[in-house]
Amino acid sequence: MQISDQQRLWLIELLAWWEGRVNASDLSSVFHLTRQSASKSINQYLSHNPDSLVYNSHLKAYQPTDHFIPSIITDDVTEYLEWSTRHTTSIHSESNLPFSSVTLPPRHISPLIVRKLVQAIREQTLLEVDYVSLSNPDREGRIIAPHSFVKTGLRWHLRAWCEKSQEYRDFVLSRFRGIPDLEGKSYKTGEDDAAWHTFIDVIFAPDPRLTPAQKAVIEADYQMQDGQLRINTRACLAQYVIQEMQVNIKMLDPDPKAQQLILVNKDDISEWLF
Repeated sequence: MQISDQQRLWLIELLAWWEGRVNASDLSSVFHLTRQSASKSINQYLSHNPDSLVYNSHLKAYQPTDHFIPSIITDDVTEYLEWSTRHTTSIHSESNLPFSSVTLPPRHISPLIVRKLVQAIREQTLLEVDYVSLSNPDREGRIIAPHSFVKTGLRWHLRAWCEKSQEYRDFVLSRFRGIPDLEGKSYKTGEDDAAWHTFIDVIFAPDPRLTPAQKAVIEADYQMQDGQLRINTRACLAQYVIQEMQVNIKMLDPDPKAQQLILVNKDDISEWLF
């Protein structure tokens, strides 16, 4: 696979910022480059960012200087941790990052169904589908006009116009059955989906029953401003944001340490919730 200059520069900056050191061996190990090619990439980074790295002969690696300012990577540690934990062996053998991850059961999604959904989105056609739900566990035929896929935490959804309900709805991909049939050109597109194109703020705050010290912990966790966390999202996805933040808006947990967060603007966004 061809490795771009941008990928090399990204890794140089990532390692320099989060691990405090980077050398040609790192790039050679990850990208299978020759030492000469790896050294050339580091020099290329220095040409764009002079005085950002200094060579430490004892460590045999470049280290960030006080003038180092990341310009390619983000300041989100998730970017680094997700990269580093994808590698079974750390490139710095003396500083392996021990880690584990929670294994969750996958939801079965038929490739045959997804191919039809993708085709319908690209060609803007209607689909006749069989769909099941908890409220209607028996197969039910529907005519839909899909326009977007949505990742909502643990599940993938399809955003589509539903002929039966005469509105745009979310369909869980694992609940389609059979093979959808293409039904010709759709007269409904994503441009008509008002809830998709409307953006709103979902506002959270620490549970008011917590002590000031406990609230301060929650505020620091989420880097809240003025004691609030604002998440801007498509209106139709607001409910999923609330669920992923593990905020119960229907029943308050008796233990405020379990509840932790409350939804501040429930009344303002109630029309978008379900």
